[in-house]
Amino acid sequence: MTIRLGGIIAGLAITLVLVLWSLLPGVYNLAFGPPSEKQPSAAFYEHGHGPEGGFSFNGAFGKWDYAQLQRGYQVYKEVCSACHSLKFVSFRNLKQLGYTDAEVEAEAKSWTVPGIDPATGEVNTRLALPTDTFPSPYPNAIAAAAANNNAVPPDLSLMTKARHDGSNYVYDLLTGYGEADPAKAAKVGFETPDGLYFNKHFPNVNIAMPQPLSDDQVTYADGTKSTTAQMSKDVAAFLTWTAEPSLIHRKQMGWFVIGFLLFATTLAFLSYKQIWAGLKPKKK
Repeated sequence: MTIRLGGIIAGLAITLVLVLWSLLPGVYNLAFGPPSEKQPSAAFYEHGHGPEGGFSFNGAFGKWDYAQLQRGYQVYKEVCSACHSLKFVSFRNLKQLGYTDAEVEAEAKSWTVPGIDPATGEVNTRLALPTDTFPSPYPNAIAAAAANNNAVPPDLSLMTKARHDGSNYVYDLLTGYGEADPAKAAKVGFETPDGLYFNKHFPNVNIAMPQPLSDDQVTYADGTKSTTAQMSKDVAAFLTWTAEPSLIHRKQMGWFVIGFLLFATTLAFLSYKQIWAGLKPKKK
């Protein structure tokens, strides 16, 4: 009996310690604020809201703007592909953007991918095929870090799913570069270290990626003016498609499913009324 009581007391004591251990940090942060609020960079962070007017695929009735997706692909190819890969996207997937088979094949041949010489077995490069995925600009992570101030550029295939409110996140990040207010920076003791760049929409404000886009950097084939905001919106839409190519199809299927469920519910109710129409409930 004594041993059992001692075990119960010991178990309760351990449980109490674990509960206090888990609650104390939260109580401390509630009382004194989380550590991030005390960082000078927190005074400069601004939560973005995406492009004015939003994206064409937003909402229950959203649709892809294929001209925008093609422009976004052009921005990725001419700017972003220098550092970032799309390892989960094949060239043949571009057909979903409105390109013909011939255009997809020609587009694939404008890229080179790693290959193997069948005669010697040595690694070489070859022109891409529609079945190939977009190549990485670096042979490995070590080379990527060496070329980018020890920061490895992430793959962009699923970026808009990997970040909260991903489409707006990409747009806000690309348009958030600038300079911190000098007076405010001096007041809170904030500075951007060498090798980093100020971005008001990046969570900790200082980011390793230099500003990738500037006005008139890309010449759009359809004549659209290539402002920084326009290119940012286009490439954000394109990366939304790479992450969720079936997004619009799922929305359309959702409406079909809702309609079917409403029809099935109505049919079940009418069947119920027909089956029990001749029966009266018993009086109590």
